[in-house]
Amino acid sequence: MKYLVTGAAGFIGFYVSQRLLAAGHSVVGIDNLNDYYDVSLKLARLAQLENKDGFEFIKLDLADREGMASLFAGQRFERVIHLAAQAGVRYSIQNPLAYADSNLVGFVNILEGCRHNKVGHLLYASSSSVYGLNKKQPFSTDDSVDHPVSLYAATKKANELMAHTYSHLYGLPTTGLRFFTVYGPWGRPDMALFKFTKAMVAGQSIDVYNHGEMRRDFTYIDDIAEAIVRLQDVIPQSDPNWTVEQGSPASSSAPYCVYNIGNNNPVKLMTYISALEQALGMVADKNMLPMQPGDVHETSADTQPLSQAIGFAPETSVEQGVQNFVDWYRDFYQV
Repeated sequence: MKYLVTGAAGFIGFYVSQRLLAAGHSVVGIDNLNDYYDVSLKLARLAQLENKDGFEFIKLDLADREGMASLFAGQRFERVIHLAAQAGVRYSIQNPLAYADSNLVGFVNILEGCRHNKVGHLLYASSSSVYGLNKKQPFSTDDSVDHPVSLYAATKKANELMAHTYSHLYGLPTTGLRFFTVYGPWGRPDMALFKFTKAMVAGQSIDVYNHGEMRRDFTYIDDIAEAIVRLQDVIPQSDPNWTVEQGSPASSSAPYCVYNIGNNNPVKLMTYISALEQALGMVADKNMLPMQPGDVHETSADTQPLSQAIGFAPETSVEQGVQNFVDWYRDFYQV
């Protein structure tokens, strides 16, 4: 089949594109290659993809309405995996307008492209951050997510609402993917593991927020990519018996669904740091800091619906995943 993967030069988009190409599909990847983080890393991912048969790259910004409309009309995608977004919780507090352009305007352009060109299935990246002030653990897609604590989270919640509207009005099958703290080789430099590794290798201290009193459902990138590729064949169906009063918020009378993609095994931040110290063979100098605005104390994913849908649940251990990242980092940066 012919796929559009947005954010193909990004962390998750890179892995998903590789999986699709290996399975014999053709992939058109788009990315605006912005400088939110080191562009050379994005270009290095892209170089890997461009070596493979069936891949075409187009530099394009999601917010470019005419460009996106032309892309969809000209390419006639069968399925769309939308992973491009302005990422980052803390950056959304500093630069909110970037999130409006990419995550709201850009998402409407994706929905319109799918609607007018009869795309068979749209999968799109949501985030565990939509759970916001929720305290009940593990986070379940049956729970309300009406109290986000960052603009980034609010835009992801908005994406789910916008997708439902298009599923309802136009019968567009949409699947939302709530990712839980993704990490691994080729990861983003603004994420904790990358920042910690870079600082430690350079002999610098690492910033540990909330004095290390946090837990995260760290999810390894290969597990994320495997779940996405399996889910693209699980196309949501309309359920005429579903009601708001009786049904789950993760499903609908429209062809709409939302899944958690997490490890279902929250790990203490200090345990994560210990795994990194072990992998690097050095002890981190820790700069203990208070909680940051927009952050949450704990994330934990209820992945039972995901397991039922695709017969798979992420399970890579933090120790193995962190070691894989360190091995990649040392090789890529020659340190």
